[in-house]
Amino acid sequence: MSKKKDRNQKEEVSSKKEEKDLQENEVVNQNENEVVEEKEETQQESTETIEENNEYDELLKKYNELNDKHLRIIAEYDNYRKRTLKEKMDIIKSGGEDVLKNILPVIDNFERALKSLDEASDFDALTEGVKLIYNNFRDFLKQRGVTEIEAINMPLDTDFHEAIAQVPNEEQKGKIIDVVEKGYKLNDKVLRFAKVVVAQ
Repeated sequence: MSKKKDRNQKEEVSSKKEEKDLQENEVVNQNENEVVEEKEETQQESTETIEENNEYDELLKKYNELNDKHLRIIAEYDNYRKRTLKEKMDIIKSGGEDVLKNILPVIDNFERALKSLDEASDFDALTEGVKLIYNNFRDFLKQRGVTEIEAINMPLDTDFHEAIAQVPNEEQKGKIIDVVEKGYKLNDKVLRFAKVVVAQ
């Protein structure tokens, strides 16, 4: 019996040992599984971090490109604004140059007429010369788009005429009967209103 008991005890010890070994193996397996899971999670987190860093780098690169384009556009606009401002100033300074050059021959003609006043004995020829100068100057104005505003026998139009006096006249009531100072317009813009006398 004692042998049987010993054997039973040995078997029990052996069985307990096996159980203990199994438990330890399970714990080890469980620990290994946890370690593997942690490694997988760490790798996944690492991959996600790398992807996030790559995405951040791409966004930063795009931001820098757009910022550079923006700064270039601002610089181009500033240069354009300065250039057009300079061009405008040049036009204002020399805008009347063409007109003044074309007036110079008229002034030359007047100077010749003034010289001939002292020496002239034929006043008809002198009058004809002044009329030629006048016509020359009127042609110059027409070439530049300056035209006379029609007034005599026209109804008063406050867009073109300025009434400075009224004269009683039943036949031409509301019409212009005299022009004190001629009016002129440049293309469609009034340069000077015609100063007129209107029948009342």
